[in-house]
This record gives sequence, structure tokens and C-alpha cells, in this order.
Amino acid sequence: MGKIIDATTIKFLLVGVINTLVGTSVMFLAYNLLGCSYWVSSAANYVVGSVVSYVLNKYFTFQNRERSVKIILKFIVNIGCCYLIAYGAAKPFVRWLLRGYSVKLQDNGAMVVGMCLFVILNYLGQRYFTFKKEEK
Repeated sequence: MGKIIDATTIKFLLVGVINTLVGTSVMFLAYNLLGCSYWVSSAANYVVGSVVSYVLNKYFTFQNRERSVKIILKFIVNIGCCYLIAYGAAKPFVRWLLRGYSVKLQDNGAMVVGMCLFVILNYLGQRYFTFKKEEK
């Protein structure tokens, strides 16, 4: 457990706070003020947030100086998989959990649950797949 929770974990969490403030603002504003759908709103969160996340995690958290298309593609694959798994699982679960409540409440709840799942999956994916240090 010591290798999972270390200085890198703390840096990832700090970047996550910044990323969450930016992305969550975009998501809830898109859904509640602009009237965008669940999927469009949550996707907007991750499009905007992914740019912030990539730059901060690549250079600050994981201190990866590699310049290659491979890293960008791995990042995109990781984000895409985490997004689909987290939000795909969150929506039916929260709809079931909050059945009888308004769709708006269900969708907002699903976005919160999806965010939580996404953070966990994304950390593991970035640390052990996208920015994994190559052993020499």
C-alpha cells in the first residue's frame, strides 16, 4: 500500500482538486443552466478537464518528459475507458437507487457518483498505464 499512497498520490489529488473545480463547473453549468443532456454535460466535463489533467499530471504529478504521440494516445484511451465505465455504471445504479425521484435529481446524483468512480479509475490508469515509469 505504501507504493500506491505516496508523494505522487498527493500530487495527483492536488491536481484533481483543480481539475474537479474546472470540470465540475463546466458539467453542472452545462446541465443545469444550458439544458444540455446528462451525456453532453458529463462529456464536456471530461473534455475540458482532460486538457487540464494531462498537462498538470504529465509535468507536475508524474514528471514525465517523454514527447510522443504514444503518451497522448494512452492518455486518451485511459480517459475514455474510465469515463465510459464510471458514468455508464453510475447512471443505472443511481436511477435504481433514487427511483421515484425526479430525473434531474437522479442525473445530478449519477454525475456525482460517476465523478467519484472516475477519479479512482483514472488515478490507477494514469499511474500504471499512461505515465508508468519504464523500468530500465
